[in-house]
Order: sequence, then structure tokens, then C-alpha cells
Amino acid sequence: MRTATLTETTLNAPALPEIRAFIVENFLLGKDSGFDNGESLLESGIIDSTGIMHVVAFLEERFGIAVDDEDMIADNLESVNRITAFVERKQTLRTAA
Repeated sequence: MRTATLTETTLNAPALPEIRAFIVENFLLGKDSGFDNGESLLESGIIDSTGIMHVVAFLEERFGIAVDDEDMIADNLESVNRITAFVERKQTLRTAA
């Protein structure tokens, strides 16, 4: 599994391209099928329930956020767009604290 080092510079970078790249590299063997960022990753078969755990580990390490049990819902983790919005909310909460 690919991971990146957390730095101040990378925290300010848009999350969506990195999240999509992680999914393509780790679940589609590096071949972007052109799936839509709003598409359900589970329903489309791109990621299974075990894969979600890999995505969560990546998000925690890469973006310096904590994904709590109550965060593990489709509203947060179903698509690239939802994952990106979730990461941005978590980072905003962390910054405001």
C-alpha cells in the first residue's frame, strides 16, 4: 500500500486527486477506469469492505485525521467526492481545535 509523508505543504494540497490516485493505484492496479468521483465505490465493486479499511488507514496517515467508528458510514466513505468532503471537514475541525 502506498502512503505519503505528512507535511505542512501537502496538508494544503487538494485531497481529491490524492484520494483518487490512492484508489486507482491500490484497487485498480494503477489503471484508471474513468469511474466518476461521485460513483459508489462499493456498489461498483472497486472497493470491498476490507478495502474501506485500507482507505481509512491511508486517510489517517496521509491527512492526519482520526476516523472514528461513528465516521464509518456511507455518507463519508461511499465515493471519492464523499471521502474528499469528509477529509476536508475533519481537517477543518482539527485546525479549529
